[in-house]
Amino acid sequence: MTLDLYFARRFLRAFLIVGGAFAGLLVMLETVEQVRRFDTSALGLGEALELAALSAPENFYSILPLITLLATLVLCLGLARSSELVVARASGRSALVSLVGPAAAALVLGALAVAALNPIVAATSIAYEARSAAYSGRDASVLSVSDEGLWLRQGGEAGQTVIRAARAGRDGTRLFGVTFLDFSPEGVPLRRIEADEAQLVPGAWEIVGAKDWPLATAENPERDATLHATLRLPTDLTLERIRDSFGTPSAVPIWDLPAFIAQLEAAGFSARSHRVWFQKELALPLFLLAMVLVGAGFTMRHARFGQSGQLVLLALILGFGLYMLRNLALVLGENGQIPAALAAWSPPIVGILFSLGVLLHLEDG
Repeated sequence: MTLDLYFARRFLRAFLIVGGAFAGLLVMLETVEQVRRFDTSALGLGEALELAALSAPENFYSILPLITLLATLVLCLGLARSSELVVARASGRSALVSLVGPAAAALVLGALAVAALNPIVAATSIAYEARSAAYSGRDASVLSVSDEGLWLRQGGEAGQTVIRAARAGRDGTRLFGVTFLDFSPEGVPLRRIEADEAQLVPGAWEIVGAKDWPLATAENPERDATLHATLRLPTDLTLERIRDSFGTPSAVPIWDLPAFIAQLEAAGFSARSHRVWFQKELALPLFLLAMVLVGAGFTMRHARFGQSGQLVLLALILGFGLYMLRNLALVLGENGQIPAALAAWSPPIVGILFSLGVLLHLEDG
């Protein structure tokens, strides 16, 4: 147990060193990117650093498996050069038993990342979108989903129109049980339209079965309301803007993701990408464990045996290959070609089984 705790502490120290280096590098790169992206007259160095600090957590979270791989290489190479692994083997501990401490630490890190870092990333990504939208002068989002249905927002300086629908088609361009509320720039309600259905076409909503209340000009809006079999309402919304308003699944904390998926499907949208993301987050601790085993499989031999550089390169190639395999599986899952659970859980399981085979062959064979 004492030796396991020692190896776990060494792994955590290596993880903090590698993670800190990458975090600093990401902040610097993001700062340069923000300065390049926005007008320098509207964005100073302080604002660029603020945007970089909000954007860096999401990028750091996405490369967490690669950081785990590099931390494992640092750990194993250090233990091999100091002959500590040789001493551990001489005491009767196998290579797999020596990895119990780092493997347990990786599982704990993965669980903490999912439980704590994931909500932080969701909050910072939302804040980043809001700040960047403010600096660029555009709307951060035009759509939200709740228990009451979905809500859209359109318009500009001439006023805003709030749209509420009970449900929608899968792409969000066809709404059912829809209500349109027009507001002036001062926030005064001007017009209300209720309709059975609305279809988004280029530049307008084609509304079917509509009832129109003039709220601003009529003394009795109900008396002056008019019925329309079809009605055309101008809009600046497009299919791309509606799709972009969903954002990425990473913008939803994992604790809220099951309820968000249920609301999304109740509103008529496809939640396949969110389901795949949810399964991927649950499988993250197992994927970090796979990265530890991949990194250790080729770097636990003593440095005097030589070929350390080639083995490190091979471990990096296999680790990056496993990372790309997971991304490919996630894309297949989002496209509906394979189930979400298979897309999320098969890459870490494959990586663990392959790494165990390599360790048993090279170290304990």
